[in-house]
Amino acid sequence: MFRDVRGNPLSTQNPASVAAGDEATALFGRFSARALEVVDAALAADPGFVMGHALKAGMIVTAQERPLEPLLREAVLAGERLSATANARERGHIAAARAWLDGDYEGAVQRYARLAADHPRDLLAVEVAHLGDFMLGRQTGLRDHVAQVLHAWDPSVPGYAQVLGMYAFGLEETGDYARAEEAGRRAVELDSRDGWASHAVAHVMEMQGRLGEGMTWIGETSASWEADNALAFHLWWHLALFHLDAGDVEGALALYDARIRPGRSDVALELIDAAALLWRLHLRGHDTGRRFELLAEDWARRIDDAYYAFNDAHALVAFLGAGRAAEAGRLLDVVERHAADAGTNGRMLREVGLPLCRGLAAFARGDHAACLDELLAIREHAFRFGGSNAQRDLLSLTALEAAIRGGLEPLARALASERTRLRPTNPHGWEATARVLEATGDADGAAWARGQAARLAERARSPAGAPAAAQLA
Repeated sequence: MFRDVRGNPLSTQNPASVAAGDEATALFGRFSARALEVVDAALAADPGFVMGHALKAGMIVTAQERPLEPLLREAVLAGERLSATANARERGHIAAARAWLDGDYEGAVQRYARLAADHPRDLLAVEVAHLGDFMLGRQTGLRDHVAQVLHAWDPSVPGYAQVLGMYAFGLEETGDYARAEEAGRRAVELDSRDGWASHAVAHVMEMQGRLGEGMTWIGETSASWEADNALAFHLWWHLALFHLDAGDVEGALALYDARIRPGRSDVALELIDAAALLWRLHLRGHDTGRRFELLAEDWARRIDDAYYAFNDAHALVAFLGAGRAAEAGRLLDVVERHAADAGTNGRMLREVGLPLCRGLAAFARGDHAACLDELLAIREHAFRFGGSNAQRDLLSLTALEAAIRGGLEPLARALASERTRLRPTNPHGWEATARVLEATGDADGAAWARGQAARLAERARSPAGAPAAAQLA
């Protein structure tokens, strides 16, 4: 019986397929765009390579893309046709991918997590379960499904750094920042190419308002990422957020143009980050030129997808920012219709996606009270529609800005107070506080808060050794 490099049983009798599977799994763990190419080449040479079809399916599941659904169906059907010769682990992978294909995203993630528990060195199962937990907002699953397999891993096992990086991110999303940073830094020491571990540490610094350190961290680690790292644009997005919060709007836009969206793209993950950064700039009143318009053109081809609620909300942001009311209205109609669907995405739309979209649309038309009615009702369970704490901060930022623009002074003061206490070293919260105090006639308090924001911004922009955004762009 052949086994992969981590000791998992394989049904194939082809040594070349085993080697290709090991290479593709390692590349996938480091978010290399070459992973799918390696799998496709292996399957072309050996169509009976069941684990190859499982690998391809797992990669497509985590891509969050409806246009890739035909490829997922093809991989699942191929795996199912080979079930008689497949082993139990391989059949489990195909069954998990089938559940996703059928719209049962939660069931699929549960199946992948159980596979990982039964085969704790199955790196594909661990990673797809982890990314699935992320996509569905299962915060404790992000941590615990990785913790359940760590007993079987140590630095001698290929892929250990990737597993430790996943654990770091799970710890960060559940608020255990000190242990998250320790695990993430250790993972990067073991494999500096591991963008997910770098990403986990960047999240810690984002949540703690350590802007200067975050700029330095991404600048230092970026040189070691895989040349074709499919996560790189997201890490540059984090760097742009650090610059934006430090008041460096030009730096954030330079990163957008050079790193986050250097050209037109149909990749959903890239479109999401582009929309999220532009909306944050929009909320703060900064001119983004034609960027929203160009982004909206690429989102327009996805209006009818209704594949993943998180994507839909970001598509709407692009249309609203570009002032494209017709597309925004069409997308809202699609979201409302699919909120009645029976699958996981229907549930995510009902619980979070639809009210979030309604709130964003209300903000865009200047109905700030209606915006807040929608957003405040979902804040405490917004994690249920996926993404990270940092990504879902878009909701809180919009609510704060709506309260300020709507003249709802007690609520605006409360939301600004919440922000400065959660992230006391982030200048944006203090700047928002100054605006609220100005509106209430407290000129002295506003001046103090604005001075605090300026001091923190200057400190963030001048950390020892921190690279300027222009250098990295």
